Amino acid sequence: MKQTGQLFGWSFGDKSRADEPGYLDNLREAALANAEKDAASRGFDLEAGAETYAVIEKGETLIELDSAPGGLIVRCTVTIVGPGAGDVHAEGPMNG
Repeated sequence: MKQTGQLFGWSFGDKSRADEPGYLDNLREAALANAEKDAASRGFDLEAGAETYAVIEKGETLIELDSAPGGLIVRCTVTIVGPGAGDVHAEGPMNG
């Protein structure tokens, strides 16, 4: 049976640029690349096409985003595959 888990990837941007053509797409690509790098460093592959994205802006969450320069975060959730992947879970803001 194929084991799967999930990881988050992140990118940070400038909230004032969110409406610029292509800006959020670039941040999504960066967040996916971040997730791919994390997965590879743990010895996992990504399930192609299973990624999802969340765009989080300062003032839209229950937590303060003071750690987000520019007030904009893009989170990419990916499904990872490989031996041991079932033990890895993306929970809250962290990968476990």
